[in-house]
Amino acid sequence: MNNPSFRNWQSVQEEVLRRIHARVWKPGDLIPNEVDLALEFGCARTTVNRALRSLAESGLLDRRRKAGTRVAAQPVAKATLDITVIRMEVEGRGQKYGYQRIERREAVPPLAISGSMKTHATRSLLHVRALHMADDTPYAFEDRWINPEVVRDGLAESYETVSANEWLLKHAPYTHGEIAFSAISATSEEAKVLCCHQNSALFAIDRLTWDGASAVTKVRLLFGPGHQLRTNL
Repeated sequence: MNNPSFRNWQSVQEEVLRRIHARVWKPGDLIPNEVDLALEFGCARTTVNRALRSLAESGLLDRRRKAGTRVAAQPVAKATLDITVIRMEVEGRGQKYGYQRIERREAVPPLAISGSMKTHATRSLLHVRALHMADDTPYAFEDRWINPEVVRDGLAESYETVSANEWLLKHAPYTHGEIAFSAISATSEEAKVLCCHQNSALFAIDRLTWDGASAVTKVRLLFGPGHQLRTNL
């Protein structure tokens, strides 16, 4: 009879993690094979396989054909980053969210933008700039380019009341992306928008998302002095 606690791969993964963290299985230890674990947990072997595969992808297990599965001798801790809806992020902090669209226009982007998005240098993209606020204070300056050939419905949106950040996460699927973090000095315009001094240190997130081989959107999010990025290991 199946153990009701181990009917899905997530519950099996949690138990394997518990044993690793409790040092029941120590770094370098060979763990039981999938057949034995499936018998112990009372679940299908495919369920165990999915759980172990996920942990191997995260760097906690070392799986080798014909050699079995071992706890990684030097496991790599990986941070999990999600593309968040900024409105929900602000509200999750217990603050009142505010939004102001600054600009929306179709324009030929700078060559650096079209080059990174792999669009033709003369092709127009949709450019949206907006300010996100928390408790009536500037929180994030969003400067975004959207590829209308991929996000066709995006041209009909005004982004007047709903940010491009939120609309795209709801309506524009993506397969993968690239992200970079940096510190930059605020230009006079950025300082004005974020209500800080020119040349203040800003936290910048540059993100480019793709749907297969086609770029969906490229965005730079700027946060004012003192902003902290928090994630989970």
